[in-house]
Amino acid sequence: MSIEAKRPPQGANASKKLFDSTLGDRSSRFQWFFGHRRQILRKASRFNSVVFSLLICVQGCATSSGDFARSGGDFARAKDRVAELLSRAIQFKSVNPPGDEKPLAGFFSETLSKAGIENRVVDTPSGDSKVGRAAAWGVVRGSGERRPLVLLSHLDVVPAEADAWKTDPFAGVREGDHVIGRGALDAKGISIIHLLTLLELAERDAPLKRDVVFLATPDEESGGVYGAGFIARERSDLLGGAEYLLTEGGGILNRGSGDPALWRIGVVEKSPCWLRVVAHGTPGHSSVPPLDAAVPRLISALERVSQIESPIIVAPEIAQMYRELAKLAPPEDAAGYADLARSLAEDSEFRHRFMTLRFQAALVTNTMAVTVLEGGSRTNVLPAEAVAHIDARLLPGESCERFTHRVQQAIADPGISTEVLLSFETRSSSSDTPLYAAIGTIAAKSDPPAHTVPSVTIGFTDAHYFRDIGVTSYGFTPRAMRREDYAGVHGHDERADIGTLANAVTTLIEILEELDRLD
Repeated sequence: MSIEAKRPPQGANASKKLFDSTLGDRSSRFQWFFGHRRQILRKASRFNSVVFSLLICVQGCATSSGDFARSGGDFARAKDRVAELLSRAIQFKSVNPPGDEKPLAGFFSETLSKAGIENRVVDTPSGDSKVGRAAAWGVVRGSGERRPLVLLSHLDVVPAEADAWKTDPFAGVREGDHVIGRGALDAKGISIIHLLTLLELAERDAPLKRDVVFLATPDEESGGVYGAGFIARERSDLLGGAEYLLTEGGGILNRGSGDPALWRIGVVEKSPCWLRVVAHGTPGHSSVPPLDAAVPRLISALERVSQIESPIIVAPEIAQMYRELAKLAPPEDAAGYADLARSLAEDSEFRHRFMTLRFQAALVTNTMAVTVLEGGSRTNVLPAEAVAHIDARLLPGESCERFTHRVQQAIADPGISTEVLLSFETRSSSSDTPLYAAIGTIAAKSDPPAHTVPSVTIGFTDAHYFRDIGVTSYGFTPRAMRREDYAGVHGHDERADIGTLANAVTTLIEILEELDRLD
């Protein structure tokens, strides 16, 4: 079931008549900044650009950024708007389980309505949620010359251990140029980038060649079956026959030390193979433990599972990724990256350097981790069952069925059962497309020019549901982050830089405009 909002007229004149009740009349100033910043810089000479930048700075530099045009009063107002929207989104406690994402979907829908943008709140299976689960959908119509592009994010977040945070994880506190709260990075910050992109597009007099669809779904943190999976299976009409989709999973890595940024575009992901392992035993009083007690039986089984060896496998997508990275690698690694499979097999020194970094090792091996343990509830009582969950991440081309069989062989105990909780096969999206080229073109215009790399996502996103139905899907959000920033994802004191999010809106619009020129 879906609730369809009455569609107000779109376009510059219509949206200027409407105000965001949360943010006041700063909307038009925000849109002006994003729509005209690039045009001003491109028309000005180098000398005039410097003068113009200095004039803006005199009026009120707000950041330490080296780009003065991004630090004037209009940019400060843009950051304020990002902060207010993100803070409000964080305050909707959409922890999964149970999710409870419907109120947040309603907030996004209301924001789109006030900007004159067609939208819906789309009900999805609610499960244990008492307030309901839903997706937020909106669209800014293009000329229809090309098939739509979808901007996908998710509404749900993982739990937060409040006692370990400096602030309430669901207060959305602003601290300088950051907003702190669960979901600031994963993935409400991405939702705000997408939302503001649609608000800017709705202000344009000339439409793009394609519809741009906003889609924020529930349930991603539990695998997305009842969120993006439901949309792909049951409500694909909302995609309008989309050609492209952009979502989380990649982005702009600022490497520091003056090195060019790395624009990582996710073309494929490792696939999950989540297993529930149950050891059965004789229950009773713990003073006389039987030989088949469930808890020690499970512990022994997990020890045997941990001994399963994972051979080094270089999938084609990984090989392509490292061939590109070879251009940026230090001299001692460049040749190894250029021919990764051979180097890992034959060069022991290179293999040691490569495999010492855990994130690199995870790109060429299957990984697994025990994440849940359940046993008895009392110290002196032997339970009839002990349970463990295993989170395995498999390389492209690997099968959960085969992996489960290897686990069962290692356990070799008829008193222990295994159940697959979640699995799917991976599909890759080609890097030979106008959208990929458009991202590369905008990256090359950075100062200094950035490098684009097709990447493999170690985790997984909802992109696979849409690849399965033929949509070319990339894990890419033009949000610049340092490597250490990623520690905040699912961590304590998760925070997002509001200037980074505001810049991401500008960059995303530039990519859409470049796509129009190339396609």
